[in-house]
Amino acid sequence: MKKNFLYLFLLLVTQSYFSSAQTYHILIKGGTVIDPKNNLNQVMDVGIFEGKIKKVAKDIDPKEARQVVDAKGMYVTPGLIDIHGHVFHGTQVNHYLSNGLVALPPDGFTFRVGVTTIVDAGGAGWDSFQEFKNNVIFNSKTRVLSFLNIVGQGMRGGNWEQDTSDMDPVMAASVALKNKNDVVGFKVAHFMGNDWKPVDNAVKAGKLAKMPVMVDFGGSTPPLPLEDLFMKHLRPGDIFTHAYTLLEGNVRETIVDESTQKVKPFAIEARKKGIVFDVGYGGASFNYSQAIPAIKAGFYPTTISTDLHTGSMNGSMKDMLSIMSKFYVMGMDLPSVIKASTWEPAKVIHRENLGHISENAIADVAIFSMRKGNFGFYDKTGFKMEGKEKLECELTVMGGKIVYDLNGIAKPIYSR
Repeated sequence: MKKNFLYLFLLLVTQSYFSSAQTYHILIKGGTVIDPKNNLNQVMDVGIFEGKIKKVAKDIDPKEARQVVDAKGMYVTPGLIDIHGHVFHGTQVNHYLSNGLVALPPDGFTFRVGVTTIVDAGGAGWDSFQEFKNNVIFNSKTRVLSFLNIVGQGMRGGNWEQDTSDMDPVMAASVALKNKNDVVGFKVAHFMGNDWKPVDNAVKAGKLAKMPVMVDFGGSTPPLPLEDLFMKHLRPGDIFTHAYTLLEGNVRETIVDESTQKVKPFAIEARKKGIVFDVGYGGASFNYSQAIPAIKAGFYPTTISTDLHTGSMNGSMKDMLSIMSKFYVMGMDLPSVIKASTWEPAKVIHRENLGHISENAIADVAIFSMRKGNFGFYDKTGFKMEGKEKLECELTVMGGKIVYDLNGIAKPIYSR
């Protein structure tokens, strides 16, 4: 009996030693690594240890890893960064996207499409941010950041978002600076009026906190000129979201002239200035009539994002991968699509520790297959493009842990 006990004890100690001596916790083998920051687009292995990328090399011995992921025939990318979502979910009626029923809990809609970081775009304002932090940021496995609304109440909809007296740049900057780990900038949204005050107040906050501003340009009749917004009010690094939208009623100017199908010269100049053009697809904020001629002209989005909420996810938007697939079908090459969904948004929100697969970087990684078949990609008008390929998420790693595995391609599936 004593000999059997000693044998088992030595066996456990030996197994524990070799387990702890393993070089990698996770080894991703044989996938095509697309890492725009490091100009990688080739078959490579990726070794992960203690939450960081430890090695990227041509051939790493699988015996050195606790878990091995067979990514042959798949794409391995940095974890996706969605810089325009709405995840300040709650149970309050008449609160829209600020602790309301239209926003979504992030963990249910991120990992399954390869998103490891999502930025709530203005749901929380300077007055409601602490509630957002307590309820959502602290209780989500997804990395949740915030564009703080210049309106103190955030995106409650209706009159709350039109109240210019609640647009306080000093208070907004103060809250942002006290929460620099969570706040990446400021948001202007849904203001319906012939007034630059919301934009100018947000930019004031941006200057005080040294952070960018994201503008959802609302609307007015006649529309305020986009050229003035880009060249007179925004700074390099500020973000124009819903870049490819055409709203009914002539309330917001477009970047593509619908009659000539040409990108307007001031939009090209704005890009040279450093204005960021973000997709922000949403429920009503994307039109093929804007996007197709822009993509044909090489006017690609700086960043791809969803504007995720209950309306958009059940409309033509679907999710991050659906949008990425649309831009791929429209003619963007895959590395450019990946770049606009990883490294570019990381730079825009000044989180350069994310969005790449460099050695010693945070191990946020997504693995995608390219499904073959007959697929339809439509917009809010019903215009439809057909494609033979679309991206599908196979596995997501966040902070060195597998958080989503569609088909059990990790071996063993669960690490012990």
